[in-house]
Amino acid sequence: MINQKSVAFYTLGCKLNFSETSSIGRQLEDNGFRKVEFTNQADLYVINTCSVTDHADRKCKKVVKEALKYNPNAFIVIIGCYAQLKPNEIANIPGVDLVLGAAEKFNLIDHLKSSLEKNDKASIFNKNIKETNIFVPGFSVGDRTRSFLKLQDGCDYFCSFCTIPLARGKSRSHNIEETLDSVRKVAVSGVKEIVLTGVNLGDFGVNHDENFEALIREIDNIEGVDRYRISSIEPNLLSDNIIEFVSSSRKFMPHFHIPLQSGSNTILKSMRRKYEKELYADKIIKIKNLMPHCSIGVDVIVGFPGEGEDEFMDTYKFLNQLDVSYLHVFPYSERKNTTAAKLNGKVHQFKRNERTEMLRILSEKKKQAFYKLHLHQNANVLFENEEKGGKMYGFTENYIKVEVDYDPLLINEITEVELTNINSDGFMNATINYSNKQLLHVS
Repeated sequence: MINQKSVAFYTLGCKLNFSETSSIGRQLEDNGFRKVEFTNQADLYVINTCSVTDHADRKCKKVVKEALKYNPNAFIVIIGCYAQLKPNEIANIPGVDLVLGAAEKFNLIDHLKSSLEKNDKASIFNKNIKETNIFVPGFSVGDRTRSFLKLQDGCDYFCSFCTIPLARGKSRSHNIEETLDSVRKVAVSGVKEIVLTGVNLGDFGVNHDENFEALIREIDNIEGVDRYRISSIEPNLLSDNIIEFVSSSRKFMPHFHIPLQSGSNTILKSMRRKYEKELYADKIIKIKNLMPHCSIGVDVIVGFPGEGEDEFMDTYKFLNQLDVSYLHVFPYSERKNTTAAKLNGKVHQFKRNERTEMLRILSEKKKQAFYKLHLHQNANVLFENEEKGGKMYGFTENYIKVEVDYDPLLINEITEVELTNINSDGFMNATINYSNKQLLHVS
């Protein structure tokens, strides 16, 4: 391998992709590559892709074009879900040299030629997804104050709208002991918060006769990390025991992200989801009874085939009455090789966009109401290494985003603040309680 070749990364999609990109980056650095910013005319560009929507596919093409703008001779590698699902389509993007599927991306170093010479035609290494059955752990370190720790990969659910099982394969993970080793590796890196990630996180341990609840009870005892968050968990896998554990945990934050997708049982059935909205509502009530201050995020898809005005209003009314904190709203996007793409009752794109906007407005109202409940209260904020216009940002235990004047001594520190007001950007302003914080200020 040629020493001191430079490499830049671009990650599209979920927290899981970020954890994998970071791990692959460390692998390349261990083999002589020098990591640089995307704009720094890198010799090698690695683009980790998502394929949840057609928009994500188009983004991949745009990122390739941007990379070649900075260095027309750069060696371009595409990995991730899009690379698994549509390798030939990616290979035809001008400038792409190497396409690696779900399993092969972790062997990137073995696929690179020492010269990194451009190819006349992209090389494709892409196994049948049914052959992808090895779990490869990953975690992000150095890119952010928080670390995204990959605990699980793949999914066995086959929701009618989703290509993830085709892109990532069957549900799999390490066992608890192996996973705790990964947590300990992150703990010694100095990060204060670990976000537990996976494709279907609550399915952890399914291939080892273990479960997610047992794992998080063990993680809670590991020293060296102050905070843990559960990134996203299916409502049918969010047991009462898990909720009760988080409510009494020393380190697990009062914050859940629970996909709903629709508030219509008719649509949920058509989506092949594994619950009805009544179960979902019961989970929210359970959480709020034990943790009234808990932040709850919700994924919603609008414009799914068969979603008429009645079904959409079922969703709107259901979400409006739920005690949740914010929504992630996605207009339905047709995906090849999914059952939903063959369903009747397609919703016009204009209607999808209109309904998306309605729910995004509702989301902002929910978020503002949640923030207002916490005005003039004290909270502990973990500040991140992000500076913009003389300001810096961090999150409270229950995921309220806080903005204060930039102070480098606050980076990666958990600091007590008083939440004072909501600013025009929708963030919470705060004053720092320096009486409880031993900080050295240099004038």
